Amino acid sequence: MKQKKMDNLTIFDCLYPKYKITKPIRLIELFAGIGSQAKALKNLKVNFEHYKIVDIDKYAITSYNAIHNTNFKPLDITKIHANDLEIVDIDKYEYIMTYSFPCQDLSLAGKGKGMAKDSGTRSSLLWEVERILKECEELPQILLMENVPEVIGEKNIQYFQEWQLFLEKIGYSNYIDLLNAKNYGIPQNRNRCFMISILGDYNYTFPKPKKLNKKALDFIDFPIDEKYILSKKYLEKITFQEKGNEIANLNYTTFEQSNVVHNINKLCPTIRACMKDNDFLNTINFAIPLETTVCINSKINGKQPKVQDRIYDSNGLMTAITTSFLPSLGIKIFEATKKGYTLSLHGDGIYIDRPHQKREVVQKDMIQTIKTSGKDIGIVNWNGNNYIVKKITPKECWRFMGFSDEDFEKASKVNNNTQLYKQAGNSIVVNVLEAIFKELII
Repeated sequence: MKQKKMDNLTIFDCLYPKYKITKPIRLIELFAGIGSQAKALKNLKVNFEHYKIVDIDKYAITSYNAIHNTNFKPLDITKIHANDLEIVDIDKYEYIMTYSFPCQDLSLAGKGKGMAKDSGTRSSLLWEVERILKECEELPQILLMENVPEVIGEKNIQYFQEWQLFLEKIGYSNYIDLLNAKNYGIPQNRNRCFMISILGDYNYTFPKPKKLNKKALDFIDFPIDEKYILSKKYLEKITFQEKGNEIANLNYTTFEQSNVVHNINKLCPTIRACMKDNDFLNTINFAIPLETTVCINSKINGKQPKVQDRIYDSNGLMTAITTSFLPSLGIKIFEATKKGYTLSLHGDGIYIDRPHQKREVVQKDMIQTIKTSGKDIGIVNWNGNNYIVKKITPKECWRFMGFSDEDFEKASKVNNNTQLYKQAGNSIVVNVLEAIFKELII
């Protein structure tokens, strides 16, 4: 079976010519959603046509039409046939057919019902694509699949291999890889399986990862709308507290060299600080007794510090602090590990829905995978006085999927927030698709 993966090509694969698109594109989007594939081609300024789209979700189609200025109607893939796709004049046009079939029965968040043929699951709608291709007199030159990594996991691999074998038998060469949005310009830890299938013996190489230059906070609106801030009561449910100690919520405090801090009551057991002159204090671990009071005998930026500026060492004294800022300890978020929590800091993305049942609940400077509810992800933010956690808004979700604010505004005029969250979670990160298409176009 010609199953090929990036950096794992055979000598025969290297003999294949690299496929390049030279004709105008007619884009066919099965399970179209809000049209992330079309958005990627548009961003690349490619000569393409919104040729056919198929999606049964009327709300998604409404957003698609608003974004792309089209007039498509909802269609049930089980009711359409090859003739409906009108694949003709293949000498004049390049047909790209995409099929991001439902992942609900494959993903870890689902119930694992799978994608077996004739199983009746939502994910088994993949085999409707097989039926349509069997009916085609002319086949699309390029197929693009996207789904969750579990599509090639242990439970589903036999069915996926069956699908690959079918494609190979009708003349396609298949190339598969896992691509994560965080490697293509978007601070979202969203790992997905992609397969490019090219009609004939051609070579394809998936795009290489790039350094991430953006952070989650770059996608957040300020000032923060209070309705998206977690209440203190809810925050207490997801944070880990050790008996007799505050969680960790110190003020950011600017210090000058040789400030002296005295603890006049109880002493903190330990403090470790790793620092260089004019550098960031990057390691500090200590507990703060609730009843501790402090007096500081030096000035900070020319002003006498307040009592709540609490800094300690094991002797009640700290001298020669030359760092620019002393960061707060952060918020300890529950996690299903032996320690029981993960420390989250300003700009980190966290799971806010039952984090005690999950691992990797904190993502440094990025967010976790956006799901259809969009309400299980929070962003930790320092507001100048204390830490808060905000839920991401529908618009922010769309930004994390690579859509513009203009796209979102158009969709928000025809759909409510529930649908907008769902549409983002069901979509594909546009930046990843751009990188994939570039390998075929440029």
